[in-house]
Amino acid sequence: MKSIRYFLLLALSSMSAGAGTLVQFRTILGDLEVELYDQDKPVTVRNFIRYVQSGAYTNMFLHRCIPGFVVQGGGFNTTNRFSTNLFTVFDYVPNFVPITNEFNIGERLGNGYGTLAMAKAGGDPNSASSQWFFNLGDNSTNLDNQNGGFTVFGRLVRGTNALNIFNAISLGNGVVDVRKFYGTNAVTSLFSDLPVRYSGQSPPDFDDLIYVDVSLLNVQVRSVGGGTREISWNSVSNKLNHVEFTMKFPPSWQTLLSTNGTGGVLRITDSNPGDAQGFYRVRVEY
Repeated sequence: MKSIRYFLLLALSSMSAGAGTLVQFRTILGDLEVELYDQDKPVTVRNFIRYVQSGAYTNMFLHRCIPGFVVQGGGFNTTNRFSTNLFTVFDYVPNFVPITNEFNIGERLGNGYGTLAMAKAGGDPNSASSQWFFNLGDNSTNLDNQNGGFTVFGRLVRGTNALNIFNAISLGNGVVDVRKFYGTNAVTSLFSDLPVRYSGQSPPDFDDLIYVDVSLLNVQVRSVGGGTREISWNSVSNKLNHVEFTMKFPPSWQTLLSTNGTGGVLRITDSNPGDAQGFYRVRVEY
């Protein structure tokens, strides 16, 4: 049975506007698509989106994996992931000011399997910055009850098979291994549970890291003259993407277009937008 798992809503005039609550984590092991809880955890979601839009996660890789527990990223990158130089340098993802913990703000969301949550320093509930993790099991009993609770700000809506790879890690499975990375600077001493693609090498090299490219389903609306608006968005591949509009609230949604997503940017025009204060949304069926 189909279920509607994600809604993106925009309040628009003739000016450009954009928003995003669907995040795509693209990895060599498969893609993870996550719905963000922007209504319940607004500070946390805005913080995460700021990191994505600033480019801070460029060349970022997953740096910690404990099967059955978590797989973590957002903390480290390389100076050049495509370099063949084995002395490529690790670096920290640049941090903005830490945010206030929102675990007890809005709906109380537990650290269940497939949820996305913020990492933070021990003993400091308000220390979350760039690092996040996916829960690989039901960690609610543990993580909901320590350090002020670990704020869940999203949930997996597609990509369970890819996420489960991290629960099947073993030395000889030919896909992923977990090992300490023996690198060239002090930062590498932090990687005691680093997931790498299994290559039979010891130590692994930079090509074995599991890089993550993060993007948002950004919707843009702009006036193109003659009262016509262009709506563009990063479509979700192999799923029906519905562009809908309403002129009032409570809403009475009408379909402007339904199309199969390609994974790339799609554009449509609304040549009869009517009220300048109309509302649009992109709805994806999962």
